[in-house]
Amino acid sequence: MSIEVKVPALPESVSEATVATWHKSAGDAVKRDETIVELETDKVMLEVPASASGVLSEIRAEEGASVTADDIIAIIEEGEGGSASSSSSKAARQPAPAPAPSPEPQPEPEPEPAAEPASDDQPQSPAVRKLLNEHGLSASSIPATGKGGRLTKADVENYLANPPESKAPSPAPAPAPTAAPAPAPTGGAREEQRVPMTRIRARIAERLVEAQSTAAMLTTFNEVDLQAVNDIRKQHKEAFEKHHEVKLGFMSFFVKAAVEALKRFPLVNASIDGNDIVYHGYYDIGIAVSSPRGLVVPIMRDADAMSFAEVERKIVEFGTKARDNKLTMEDLTGGTFSITNGGIFGSMLSTPILNPPQSAILGMHGIQERPMAINGEVQIRPMMYLALTYDHRIIDGREAVLFLRSIKEFLEDPTKLLLDL
Repeated sequence: MSIEVKVPALPESVSEATVATWHKSAGDAVKRDETIVELETDKVMLEVPASASGVLSEIRAEEGASVTADDIIAIIEEGEGGSASSSSSKAARQPAPAPAPSPEPQPEPEPEPAAEPASDDQPQSPAVRKLLNEHGLSASSIPATGKGGRLTKADVENYLANPPESKAPSPAPAPAPTAAPAPAPTGGAREEQRVPMTRIRARIAERLVEAQSTAAMLTTFNEVDLQAVNDIRKQHKEAFEKHHEVKLGFMSFFVKAAVEALKRFPLVNASIDGNDIVYHGYYDIGIAVSSPRGLVVPIMRDADAMSFAEVERKIVEFGTKARDNKLTMEDLTGGTFSITNGGIFGSMLSTPILNPPQSAILGMHGIQERPMAINGEVQIRPMMYLALTYDHRIIDGREAVLFLRSIKEFLEDPTKLLLDL
């Protein structure tokens, strides 16, 4: 029995997807609920499992193809071994045919032509683009065996496993005594490679342009002395990790400080909907996370009700799911305020861009030990620059500055977070 493999229902606001990676080839045996293909949307990766055990008899959408919900992308022949085994068993039950006279010798078939290199202008699948970029390869240097001369993931992997051996050039005849030497080339090849954006990169670009064109963005700055946070982490990190089975990082302090500041300045936690201002009575904090597919912002829901340990566990969970492309639409939907940490990449100062429809985003940066005047004395302190980008349409400069100063005060005296001061 033939089973159609269809594109599942796509998340809300997602109209189409790209076939990213086939984990099975036509003719391969598959098991029920085994992932056979991954689809890339502009937000998440969708794994499509086999709906029955059998043989993947046909692939109708190759890697790189655009598909929509309910499109048929493959056919599975249901049963153990599929139609191939059925045919074999039928053949086994047939009586052996009478011996036929030996045929006359036939001429040897001509060898198939070698695969032609792919073109750099031809669009490649996300899996192929990733391999090409990781290894600095050009599509035009790799023989392509895919349909229509298309480069497949297997072509690149075979090329990497068996790189062509460099052949020594045949010795050229010695030039005549009167011949002038040819000029040597003056420069190397100036190669270019054109590849289409991945869906998530295109979506990121779209949202960033949308934020800049619709919001009146302004950024205010401050700096925070993290000595108190460092002292707490140094004093309690071993006991914290032993008790909660998670490390005590900086992010939990920033999340808790942001929540308390949002309670004092609810306008920063609000958003614009047409001509209305929507005040949110909950605190869903987006944490910007770097993933192989680009920057994503999973949402930490009801952060005000979470403990330090729960915040740290959630951050570890987000990082793991982002790295493994396991984030779901639920993880990425919503949010009332965001935090991004460019300091993990070495950034000293930046102006983060809003994550619409949110009205503000906090930017963390690198920690640097600097001389500071403390009670009339110069001391070396761990300092970090903070940046708050906000939508000036609903947040005035006064609220933005006071909000950022509140975060600074909570971080410089974390006992206020514990005592609800």
